[in-house]
Amino acid sequence: HVQLVESGGGSVQAGGSLTLSCTASGADYSDYCMAWFRQAPGKEREGVALIDRSRTASYADSVAGRFTISQDNTKNTLYLQMNSLKPEDTAMYYCAAEEGRTIATMEYEYTYWGQGTQVTV
Repeated sequence: HVQLVESGGGSVQAGGSLTLSCTASGADYSDYCMAWFRQAPGKEREGVALIDRSRTASYADSVAGRFTISQDNTKNTLYLQMNSLKPEDTAMYYCAAEEGRTIATMEYEYTYWGQGTQVTV
């Protein structure tokens, strides 16, 4: 049973930092595409950062240089280090995983999702 559980969200002042974690169970995620998405009130869910099957990271332009995605396979955990946070980063953040693709950039391409963790700046 594949399960993703996010944690680490909270309230922070502009310019501050947070680290989100996504603990995965039920599979070997070292060979999955993994990603962070976010959804602000009244807006569509958008991709923030992803790691493809070659373990290459990619970022949305809005967070490049401020956010870092990483994965610890020994802990089956995905991280999102968020620095220099801005009010526009306020959203529910979701972890996602996909097994069957080399790279997945769109929401519909991901099969497995966590329940989300709220970030308020």
